[in-house]
Amino acid sequence: MAKILMKGNEAIGAAAIKAGCKYFFGYPITPQNELPEFMSKELPKVDGVFVQAESEVAAINMVYGGAGTGARVMTSSSSPGIALKQEGITYIAGAELPCVIVNISRGGPGLGGIQPSQADYFQSTRGGGNGDYRVLVYAPASLQEAVDLVIEAFDVADYYRNPVMVVGDGMIGQMMEPVEFKEPATKRDLPVKDWATTGTEGKRKPNIINSLALDPEELEKHNIKLDKKYKEMEEKEVRYEMYKMEDAEVVMVAYGTTARIVKNAVDALEKEGIKVGLIRPITLWPFPHKAFKEIPATAKALLSVEMSMGQMIDDIKIANEGRLPVEFYGRAGGMIPTPEAIVAKVKDILGGGK
Repeated sequence: MAKILMKGNEAIGAAAIKAGCKYFFGYPITPQNELPEFMSKELPKVDGVFVQAESEVAAINMVYGGAGTGARVMTSSSSPGIALKQEGITYIAGAELPCVIVNISRGGPGLGGIQPSQADYFQSTRGGGNGDYRVLVYAPASLQEAVDLVIEAFDVADYYRNPVMVVGDGMIGQMMEPVEFKEPATKRDLPVKDWATTGTEGKRKPNIINSLALDPEELEKHNIKLDKKYKEMEEKEVRYEMYKMEDAEVVMVAYGTTARIVKNAVDALEKEGIKVGLIRPITLWPFPHKAFKEIPATAKALLSVEMSMGQMIDDIKIANEGRLPVEFYGRAGGMIPTPEAIVAKVKDILGGGK
């Protein structure tokens, strides 16, 4: 299939439809508005349904209901809108329902601004809902990767019966790049949705979907079951990229579009004879701890580069296990790091470079 030049938000919507998404429930917020707009036009063409809800809270609860029927459902929002959805997300995770949630994030806290940001790392990887639940989180660095991960996210959600979140900053939503729509790289044996509330037709007992369990022993058993599923995700679903790690003196860690900027800095430093590498988490949760075991002995420090005030540092320190000092360079509030500033930070860490 030939590549098509598309805007990020629209490419994500097209990928969802390619994956079989039939129902989209959302509410407008910049910088993701083109995504629901696209779905409102294109879903009816495939016998799907688009609903603009009265609020983000309503939208996520519509996702809860739609997912309960076994259909492929999706919602999208941006930062403060995702915050409003957190209660619904923990309900969906507790009820073990598959869905895909897209966050085209913006600067915060509070209403913040509409420029790109990565300040939703805590929100995405820790979650703002209650209880012991997890959501698998993808962080694409390009529109092609966003398309590929959205298509796969629906399979992953169905496989684990769990929400999957795709997090891209505002640049991912607004930039234009050529994309093609391919089948998922991983072929999964997806389970039959015999749990779905599709009507009994007098042929079976009713299915009941609920996240309420008043018996503490039963609730503990349910939490243990969920934890087993999350451990399987940690074992099988971790993704990351290693870039120019051989003999690296400084290893930078960055994800999403920031990682693309970091690669420019790595290449610029290489031309000056300074060896620097990059670990790029593709899954923010599960975090790629094992990538840090592949760091070469030449490394003197780690450098987290983020469009936030350093929310990924905790995970880097855990993965690092105290082996190397962890430094930070970031911009916040919608400001974007430049390759030149990153190069200067690396040289500062190395004492002026070479």
